[in-house]
Amino acid sequence: MTSPGDVLDAARARGVMIATAESCTGGLIAAALTEIPGSSDVLDRGFVTYSNAAKQQMLGIHSETLTAHGAVSEQIAAEMAMGALSRSEASLTVAVTGIAGPGRSEHKPEGRVCFGVATAFGVTTETVEFGAIGRSDVRAATVSHALALLLKALNG
Repeated sequence: MTSPGDVLDAARARGVMIATAESCTGGLIAAALTEIPGSSDVLDRGFVTYSNAAKQQMLGIHSETLTAHGAVSEQIAAEMAMGALSRSEASLTVAVTGIAGPGRSEHKPEGRVCFGVATAFGVTTETVEFGAIGRSDVRAATVSHALALLLKALNG
């Protein structure tokens, strides 16, 4: 399991600033990173964009993308990650949007989380199906996976 300290150490070693764009985690990724003293030298900011309006206003998400794909989609995760990159001093961002539960949407199951990781070289996305393991566990698993994606990007 990737620790927040591992991510911060790798970012420091490479002179990289990080930003987060979070929906279903409500800021838990940024909170995990800021649990470590001295994290301010590599964590620039966190965007908590729980509503669609916040995603549009704070990150520049396109309404057409929301209409076509829904908030829980790799397309929105990509736009969130790129929006955080362009609206921060960071050179690496991670974005998450998902259905923590309980419950599901009409077409998307509980436990589905879409991730986006952006740098100046582009954005990558993926979807993970954590399953109906409960809201707290989906959110915790999302934080853990996001930290692993950040470390992977830093160790590229």
